[in-house]
Amino acid sequence: MWKMKKKYSIGVDYGSLSGRAVLVEVETGKEVATAVKPYTNAVMDEYLCDGVTKLGSDWALQHPADYLEVLEITIPAVLKEAGVDAEDVIGVGIDFTACTVLPTDKEGVPLCFKDEYKSNPHSYVKLWKHHAAQEEANKLNEIAAKRGEEFLKWYGGKISSEWLVPKVWQLLNEAPEIYDAMDRFIEAADWVVWQLCGEEKRNSCTAGYKAMWHKQKGYPSKEFFKELDPRLENLVDEKLSRDIYSIGGKAGEINEKASKLTGLKVGTAVAIANVDAHVSLPAVGITEAGKMLLIIGTSTCDILLGTEEKIVPGMCGVVEDGVLPGFLGYESGQSCVGDHFDWFVKNYAPVSYAKEASEKGISVFELLTKKAAAYKVGESGLVALDWWNGNRSVLVDVDLTGLFLGMTLQTKPEEMYRALIEATAYGVRMIVETFRENGVPIDELYSCGGIAAKDELLMQIYADVTNMEIRISASNQTPALGSAMFGAVAAGKSKGGFDSIVDAAKDMGKVREKYYKPIPSNVEAYNKLYAEYKILHDYFGRGENDVMKRLKDIKEEARNK
Repeated sequence: MWKMKKKYSIGVDYGSLSGRAVLVEVETGKEVATAVKPYTNAVMDEYLCDGVTKLGSDWALQHPADYLEVLEITIPAVLKEAGVDAEDVIGVGIDFTACTVLPTDKEGVPLCFKDEYKSNPHSYVKLWKHHAAQEEANKLNEIAAKRGEEFLKWYGGKISSEWLVPKVWQLLNEAPEIYDAMDRFIEAADWVVWQLCGEEKRNSCTAGYKAMWHKQKGYPSKEFFKELDPRLENLVDEKLSRDIYSIGGKAGEINEKASKLTGLKVGTAVAIANVDAHVSLPAVGITEAGKMLLIIGTSTCDILLGTEEKIVPGMCGVVEDGVLPGFLGYESGQSCVGDHFDWFVKNYAPVSYAKEASEKGISVFELLTKKAAAYKVGESGLVALDWWNGNRSVLVDVDLTGLFLGMTLQTKPEEMYRALIEATAYGVRMIVETFRENGVPIDELYSCGGIAAKDELLMQIYADVTNMEIRISASNQTPALGSAMFGAVAAGKSKGGFDSIVDAAKDMGKVREKYYKPIPSNVEAYNKLYAEYKILHDYFGRGENDVMKRLKDIKEEARNK
């Protein structure tokens, strides 16, 4: 009997330090091959790639040439590893960290590629974690609040310095010559798609979550932008675009130039670009409302589908077609998760623990986890706040700081480590409860990322604190898998793909057989601890005692003397 030849799709996931391509079998979602390319120029946060030009405080730049290198190296690599002919690749999808933006000319050539601008830091990519536009963000929020701008409520009341408008405003303030020279200010995700198919197609995800665009109402008014700065009055029409394309659509097809770069065949479908967190939902099979995905890494991003637009305090955004077509996509998150585990291990694990871990052939992380797992819920007598990098949701306050309470001379490092894990779990519960209280149901929890895959203690604590079962992504490359799925949708059923992302998720999305169930006795104990966390959360986070901010001011005064 004749059997149809297997078809494949490629997902390219651009992270903060590297890009990776995953070759996926369309029929089953099986990941056949993976290749990773670290960025040649990494993250430029002290000097430009010339090694001479000094950058300011809180800068984080990248070089767009690194993104092209990822395509040039990883895509041929996965085809070679799997022994797959490019003829059998039907689609490609791209996801990116966001908001990661760059200035280009009208042909899409980055200004940093041009000799006259390559020594100007503002001609390069501003990575998502570029925070040097905080002053612009503060002014934007102040003016928007004074004007009663409706868009603020869709973003928890504040626009972040990480987002597009503060970044482009900083560029205008500090390098007006770059602003004047650029024809487009564009998300790197959309720029890569432009390079692949020769068409500028801006995606609804980054436009909605990072550029204050609303599907029904568009961008904020010209009057608002004019009040920010008269030079920004025509920002949208002159430097951005009002043409926004829904996630799940086809951006175009691989052109001759991209074919030479990647080895893919001319005519291969290219999906509308996406964001790494948001693209992950269908990769775990989520295609309906009420299921929240926790993408756990150095920080945590929470993505949830809804059927109605609700205003939820502290959410990072609610965007129609922002995650899946036909749904409202909600985003929230925590600023410090893996980051503060890493901070604690590097700074507060004793030398004796490092020695013990070495003797046992495990990492200090693993040793602390084993020791922490031996404690009963509440046995340490500790409670902590998870604000070492500020609070993203639900307080939206970057000036909040971390806290331990209940420490004694008998407190051990593993007790503190466990308290930090528990603090992040309480933060998740606070987010879940806030959504529910504001009319957005959350019935199931899912998780992905390295921590979710490896840290059984953390995931069990999350299940116990939230009193919810948690299912874990079966893929170790969840965003790349999600992008490959969108690539298969861009190709369409007639080419061996799918006509919708819902159909793709049924065949390609997957979770592990093992999942985490709440333990009733632990749930009861954690309810008591969470009640204490909530008191501290509101006391220090809602203005009753601003000691954390006063201490920050005192620190700055002392440093500046």
